[in-house]
Amino acid sequence: MTNLAMNTERPVADEAVALARAAAGASGAEVREITEIAEMTAVGVLFETIWRSAPGTRPVTTELLRALSSAGNYVAGAFAGGELLGACVGFFGNPGKGSLHSHIAGVSKAGAGRGIGYALKLHQRGWALAQDVSTIKWTFDPLVRRNGYFNLGKLGALPVRYLPDFYGPMADGINGSGDTDRLMVSWDLASPTVRAAAFGEPIRTDAKVLLDQGAAVALEVAADGGPAAGEADAPVVLVAVPPDIEGLRATHPGKADAWRAALRESLGGLMAAGGRVTGFDRAGFYVISKEEQ
Repeated sequence: MTNLAMNTERPVADEAVALARAAAGASGAEVREITEIAEMTAVGVLFETIWRSAPGTRPVTTELLRALSSAGNYVAGAFAGGELLGACVGFFGNPGKGSLHSHIAGVSKAGAGRGIGYALKLHQRGWALAQDVSTIKWTFDPLVRRNGYFNLGKLGALPVRYLPDFYGPMADGINGSGDTDRLMVSWDLASPTVRAAAFGEPIRTDAKVLLDQGAAVALEVAADGGPAAGEADAPVVLVAVPPDIEGLRATHPGKADAWRAALRESLGGLMAAGGRVTGFDRAGFYVISKEEQ
């Protein structure tokens, strides 16, 4: 990369770092990289608590975090009053340092509702841009409504692939015993959309307006809380997710499995056929465009 390119991109990185600091300040936490063994151990315990992992199946170990950090990857935490309230871990993807894969992020119950997750992601964005990394990718469970809004609406990331049973069985209290389907999203760190989101302007999507304009509903919530298939015979298609999939997994696992199968067929099928997910309505709808670019 030429010096001219570096100089052109540096203001974007500087702005991203400043916005990350502002978000951390608004959350009342300090977000910083983690390099000490004791704090890495605390990250492992935090994730184990959040995911309610089975004994011996902690999501990340101290040894792994030490290896990732020493190799120049991303390990960061959010602290308030000396307490670790959230953490985020990522590693470089192919090719070289061209992109970062954000592997895991979580916030404790004590830190919930304060914007700590948002502050962590903005810190990760600033960190990546400062190293001339332009894209961060990660996966999330597309059935979790709040995560759909956070990733697509709050951050401005966009789905690029639907991944059936990506991790295989996971022994924890969040994923249940079913398949671990995921959406892979790509976060274009310097794009106008992501920059606006970093300034606190979420990406707004209004499913009601789209319906009035002729959008089809390929999947919706039935009266009993289960999935109800519809039609996808329009240029713009809406695909619903349930209000609380984690609650369904605990109380009605069969219904939760039905949602997984229905979303894989509808959302996964539309994406496999070339549909682009363009947004997420906070009321619980993915918006898919079938129109050609």
